[in-house]
Amino acid sequence: MSFSPTATRVPTMTSTTFTDRLLKAAMTLAALLASAALWWPWPAEAAPRIKEVAMVQGVRSNQLMGYGLVIGLDGTGDQTTQAPFTAQSLNSMLQQMGITVPAGTTMQLKNVAAVLVTAQLPAFAQPGQQIDVSVSSIGNAKSLRGGSLVTTPLKGADGQIYAMAQGGLIVGGAGASAGGSKVQINHLSGGRIPQGATVERAVPTPLAQGEYIQLDLSSADFATARAVAQAINAAKGAGTAQALDGRVVRVKAPQSIDDRVSFLADVENLSLDLATPAAKVVLNPRTGSIVLNQAVAISPCAVAHGSLSVTISSTPVISQPGPFSSGTTQVAEKADIAITQQGGSIITLPGTAQLSDVVKALNSLGATPQDLLAILQAMKAAGALNAELEVI
Repeated sequence: MSFSPTATRVPTMTSTTFTDRLLKAAMTLAALLASAALWWPWPAEAAPRIKEVAMVQGVRSNQLMGYGLVIGLDGTGDQTTQAPFTAQSLNSMLQQMGITVPAGTTMQLKNVAAVLVTAQLPAFAQPGQQIDVSVSSIGNAKSLRGGSLVTTPLKGADGQIYAMAQGGLIVGGAGASAGGSKVQINHLSGGRIPQGATVERAVPTPLAQGEYIQLDLSSADFATARAVAQAINAAKGAGTAQALDGRVVRVKAPQSIDDRVSFLADVENLSLDLATPAAKVVLNPRTGSIVLNQAVAISPCAVAHGSLSVTISSTPVISQPGPFSSGTTQVAEKADIAITQQGGSIITLPGTAQLSDVVKALNSLGATPQDLLAILQAMKAAGALNAELEVI
């Protein structure tokens, strides 16, 4: 008996079927992502904490300052004829090392610069810890790049030495000059030394003294002071905190220093429900910067602004003497002065209380930031700007 083999057909997937299934899967995934935007719990905006709006009285940094010398410059130091104190400082340092410079010697120093060294001594800084320092030239040094600061004592307001600074400078710039031409990038007469000073003396703080501690707000605001006191009383019990005025909140703290530190750690991280701040516009005439907060509003007004420009051009004029005369060639200048005044049309600004609308209204004037400084001041004087103006 013989059997004939039977062919078995295996189903195959065409490229068209595979593409259709892939397209359906992509559409399903896109629909799922679109729906997730509606039901997915997005994190809410973080509420400000007490540590962002207040600080503990007495827990602060202290300013330190010292006078020193930067050495090792590549011919860009002070010119001793115009900055004699640099040579005097070097003589004094050499005398402390037992080296006496002969009297009447004029030192032409090009690799030394006199500098002021400043630093911030953080709260609770202990001897042996390191802090950053800033170094700035006080003479006529062209650049401090590549220099090293000689050991310099840093003193506080009481005249005591709290740190010693030393190290190589980091200057965020570069420059070169030749043949009367000069190219410079950023500032070369100042730099920083990261971890360049070692703390030698600690500053005592009144953190563990008394029954109460005082929280000082960053800006005077009665609503903020009330919110801080309410948040502390809600977390630590009624009567723990009391708002004394718009800037000071008095808090009753534990007597044990360990418990007091834990208490302050909890208090600093309490969230606040702050009210809308007062409307304020900050102006910087030097840079033309203008900053508005969200509470700024304007009333309906009309503004007309024009520009006045004065152009002065000078052209050299050469006067030649006549032939065979005894005159000399003279050079004179011819000055042309032109005054151009551009008239400005009157633009009506609608009243608005939204920051975005205020920005759109100011942009419609087509004025430069420097012009807006004068326009905002005039609007404030006319009562159309509902905000406090602060010039820095």
